[in-house]
Amino acid sequence: MAEQKIAAVAMSGGVDSTAAAILLQQQGYKVIGLTMELLKPPYMPQVESIRDAGKVAAKLGIEHHYLDYRELFADKVVDYFTESYVKGLTPSPCIMCNRFVKLGALADKARELGAEVLVTGHYAEVRQTPHGVELHRAKDLVRDQSYFLLGIEKRNLEMLRCPLAEMSKDGTRDLLKAADIEIYQKADSQDICFVSNGKYVELIQKLRPDYALKKGNIVTSDGKVLGQHNGIINYTVGQRRGLGIGGGPIWYVLRIDAMKNQVIVGSHNELKQTKVKIGDVNWLGEDKPEELDLEVKLRSRQNLVAARVRFLPDNEAEVTLLGDFYGVAAGQGCCFYQGTRVLGGGMIL
Repeated sequence: MAEQKIAAVAMSGGVDSTAAAILLQQQGYKVIGLTMELLKPPYMPQVESIRDAGKVAAKLGIEHHYLDYRELFADKVVDYFTESYVKGLTPSPCIMCNRFVKLGALADKARELGAEVLVTGHYAEVRQTPHGVELHRAKDLVRDQSYFLLGIEKRNLEMLRCPLAEMSKDGTRDLLKAADIEIYQKADSQDICFVSNGKYVELIQKLRPDYALKKGNIVTSDGKVLGQHNGIINYTVGQRRGLGIGGGPIWYVLRIDAMKNQVIVGSHNELKQTKVKIGDVNWLGEDKPEELDLEVKLRSRQNLVAARVRFLPDNEAEVTLLGDFYGVAAGQGCCFYQGTRVLGGGMIL
């Protein structure tokens, strides 16, 4: 009798990861549940839902491990998030979490436990092909999370399975209901798990008591002073509400200069950009060319834009946008797409 293959499933106690565990069990795998402890004061949520993961594992009769990754998460995700805002950047914490924690340290732990595959509840598709593994967008483009996976190491992508790629949210809830798992009605998790109700400025002030919110000038791109801001961490590129400089034309945040403590604003047309420099490039395709025409996504909720990517030394690239895009923000991810396939990406410099 063939030995049963082991699948490690990242279980958060939510609907998606529970559905993934059920599907792998139905496919005949020996399932091991891995639950990561990530949050600590002052960003510990009032109700910690990961305890539900243990109940689900017991219900499904699977081996279950709690993993203490709080320090790793603080270092690679939370500290990165706060430092980015202080430097005038717009961070991408989910990209960093996937890269270093969920699909980094967790993949290493899965290997240590003898698992051949690591299963997550991500809405993205992993295809095994004759020329190697490929990452693709999910069938449901509204729920697609492939953008957040642009930094995954290829060796970790090779063991990743995302069984929800073909499913709708209703489909995952129906799967739990059929298995008599009581959390099938549980609400979706919020965008950034460690930021309560979107109050990221309050969190930064708690984490960085040494960082004082300093007033500074709001200026136009040609240096004209329009008013004052209450601290650069309150602003992000593309923002037009809450600037406190009403009564004239509509202004948009073009960029943030942390060194000068300035918020630079301009017209909507000034937000348009054609050249984007990116660093920390991660390539998920086969042989990397010197130049390539593809499509890019520059923010998670924005549409794809046609582009030409020219790869540079030191893991950098220059992206020439061939379509209109307004509001490129340093610190966000730039994901490369060829059709539905993700070829990697980098971080906007």
